[in-house]
Amino acid sequence: MINQIHNTNIESETVITSPIDLRQKISVSDQGEMNILSSRKSVGEIFSGKDERLIVIVGPCSIHDIKAAKEYALKLKSLQKEVEQSIYIMMRVYFEKPRTTVGWKGLISDPDMDNSLDVEKGLRQGRELLVWLAEQGIPCATEALNPITPQYLADLISWCAIGARTTESQTHREMSSGLSMSVGFKNGTDGNLTMAVNAIKACSSKQSFLGINDKGQISTFKAKGNKSSHIILRGGKRPNYDQTAVSECEKLLRENGLAERIMIDCSHDNSNQDYRNQGKVIENIKSQIISGNQSIFGVMLESNLYPGKQKILDNKDDMQYGVSVTDGCISWDETDSLIKSLAKVV
Repeated sequence: MINQIHNTNIESETVITSPIDLRQKISVSDQGEMNILSSRKSVGEIFSGKDERLIVIVGPCSIHDIKAAKEYALKLKSLQKEVEQSIYIMMRVYFEKPRTTVGWKGLISDPDMDNSLDVEKGLRQGRELLVWLAEQGIPCATEALNPITPQYLADLISWCAIGARTTESQTHREMSSGLSMSVGFKNGTDGNLTMAVNAIKACSSKQSFLGINDKGQISTFKAKGNKSSHIILRGGKRPNYDQTAVSECEKLLRENGLAERIMIDCSHDNSNQDYRNQGKVIENIKSQIISGNQSIFGVMLESNLYPGKQKILDNKDDMQYGVSVTDGCISWDETDSLIKSLAKVV
């Protein structure tokens, strides 16, 4: 009788490896671990104002090609050496993509981009890339979308975002309170800042929540709160990166007793959903910095080896190398130019 009322819409179930087994199979070296600890410390010091550099989180909208991701990463590593006095570069390494309706949900969910949904393979590929990046000394930033995924990958991450669709989610606020790195909350898709402010308050507070432990067992966790969470302005019904919008955000943070520290996403609704406008956003931010702004401590850019975006094809050999399959991205050449121009004004 139970089969008539339980899991009636579930077609199949696949048991996957536990977080601890995956971490043991794909482990990071002592040097890689030190690199991660160092990058988390740098992010914290920039957030607090102790380090006056500007964080630039930059990279593909989503990772779908490991070879291209590594080529991009090495370019970032070289650029970091040129701008390290004023800019702290972190690579955007996004494996999960929230969809408005349906679509490719990212490398973890569907690494072969053919709806085969081999999550085990996706987690393995994702972890292998993150370990490689850690060994290279390239700090990684990602979005925490599925609340189970961090147990598999979060030890390799130096900064984490909670997206506009999930900032208001109690599950994500609770999870964020227990994460070991700085967390940025995006304003709502309509531009609402209050939900992000409320998320920061919840994240920084003690929380108790359900999750999975290292062995994959359902557990109750008690978190002491994440004190290094902040807001990300990503636009909404209108862009919110200009001086007026930033001042309004500063005021709201101040009224709520929160640090007036702001990160600006140059893409999404701040670019009016056109990747080619990201440079205009950077130019405006540069003007604010030159004028003495002290609250903007980071920016986000969607960038790839080559500009634009492409559809996912059945024959993967026909797809363009180094071009996004989700949001459109600026090219590496433009990325290099924009970051160097930022370095001159910070």
